[in-house]
Amino acid sequence: MTDDQALDSTCTSSLVKNDKSNYWTPKLYFHAENGSFIDVPMFYMNVYYFFEPTTDKITAFQPGHRMVIGSPSLRTPPATGGLSILDLSQGTPQPVQWTCPRSSTAQPLYPPDSDGLHGVGIQDPGNQGAGVGFPDQNCDGYASPLRADIHFPSCYDKSQGLDAYKTNMKFPTNGNCPTGWEHKPHLFYEVYWNTPLFADLWTPGQGKQPFVLSNGDPTGYSLHADFISGWDVTTLQQIIDNCNAGDSGMDKCPGLIGGLNDPSTSCNIPSAINEQIYGVLDQLPGNNPLGQWGVPPSGGTSPPASSSASSTAVNVVSTPSTPATKPATKPATEPATLPATVAPTTKVAVVSESSAGSPTTLAPPTGTTHTDPGAGNVVTSYVTRTSWIVTTVTIDVPGSSPTSTSSIPAGWSYKGCFSDNVNARVLTGITFADIGNHQVTNTKCTTYCGAKGFSLAGTEYGGQCFCGNELVGSSSIAESMCNMACEGDGSQTCGGPNALSVYTTGSAKKRHLRIRGSSQ
Repeated sequence: MTDDQALDSTCTSSLVKNDKSNYWTPKLYFHAENGSFIDVPMFYMNVYYFFEPTTDKITAFQPGHRMVIGSPSLRTPPATGGLSILDLSQGTPQPVQWTCPRSSTAQPLYPPDSDGLHGVGIQDPGNQGAGVGFPDQNCDGYASPLRADIHFPSCYDKSQGLDAYKTNMKFPTNGNCPTGWEHKPHLFYEVYWNTPLFADLWTPGQGKQPFVLSNGDPTGYSLHADFISGWDVTTLQQIIDNCNAGDSGMDKCPGLIGGLNDPSTSCNIPSAINEQIYGVLDQLPGNNPLGQWGVPPSGGTSPPASSSASSTAVNVVSTPSTPATKPATKPATEPATLPATVAPTTKVAVVSESSAGSPTTLAPPTGTTHTDPGAGNVVTSYVTRTSWIVTTVTIDVPGSSPTSTSSIPAGWSYKGCFSDNVNARVLTGITFADIGNHQVTNTKCTTYCGAKGFSLAGTEYGGQCFCGNELVGSSSIAESMCNMACEGDGSQTCGGPNALSVYTTGSAKKRHLRIRGSSQ
């Protein structure tokens, strides 16, 4: 795709009309026992724009700004192991991971003795639900199958120019960029693949797995992504400077320049290569050969020429807010054109993209927006119109604390595991509390929320903290849904995907949401 194609386009698949950017990742396939390859439908893709705490001024991407992250030729685990590293002060950056939400974590996601070279990847020591390379477990979390997590650097060396995409970007140090460099938004891609469709076709926990990227990589280490900015600069800068819509999405930014895209005019660029990439294939697109663990592909470091034909091109819905140590997915409060996503540390904006197709059986119930629409190349929309009735009730939900009471400040107690909604957070006092990168624990979250005057604290997804005085539209869910170790202390449990470990200082209130009169 050329810069002119993006900038001169008269249409976009983004919800924000003035975003004509291109977001790309390789496609995923299932390698069947008979040797064939079956394309794995993409549920959807979220793109987050993080405007994180920094003393730098964050400025908009210029037209044609290109970024590439990840190595298409990588077939071995990174030297840093499975840990996610996004700041140079913490070591060599490791911006790419696979996340695997599961209904049960009785078995580790990766074999404890895995060296990452013999059929399965390596566990993130700080997050039991993620790692590098493909895991050998079935990712069957509620509406949350196998997910690719990809972070882009945010420091731009303008002296090298926009076209030097291999060398002109680097990650910040302690949140700041080098003197003379420009600080851009931190982009984060979440790509959900419908791997549960293939759960009956392989046996998990055997030290091997059946999925392969379109470039022939069976390891998952070569996960990579591209970005070409097609933003109207004034629009994006206005969002950076003024919008903190959080989980509501960029489309909720006040005074959004250019307004929203008319879904009927949404468009995608047709593939430049006429070849089959969907369904059952005898060979991978472009006849890419199937690689091996620990063995780099022949042909050097360049991505296969056909890799662009076998890609995930997304449609976008945007959302800004204040980022946290780790983003979560988010759909729309009133299901509409695709779920939007956001996660904050200071502010974050999300562009949520999805593929076309009908929602699968993993899709969340009507009226809730979690993580999951259909499969294909066009934004999936939930076009339901819902009337809401809100009542207030008290919660007193017993539950065994996942964290020792001695670790929680006096006066706080564990209330249980509760559902969250990434498009309309159930704890709204403070979303994505800035506790520190990879530092979130129940101890720190309750202390933080208490100091800010809130009576409820909730941790989610291993590394997110939320505060409030009431739970809005939430309900108690099975304790097994809160199953992720806290990033700051592996002995504590900090919620799960769209699941909050909730603590309270007293009889907090919960607003109960009922849905009435849904129609399409």
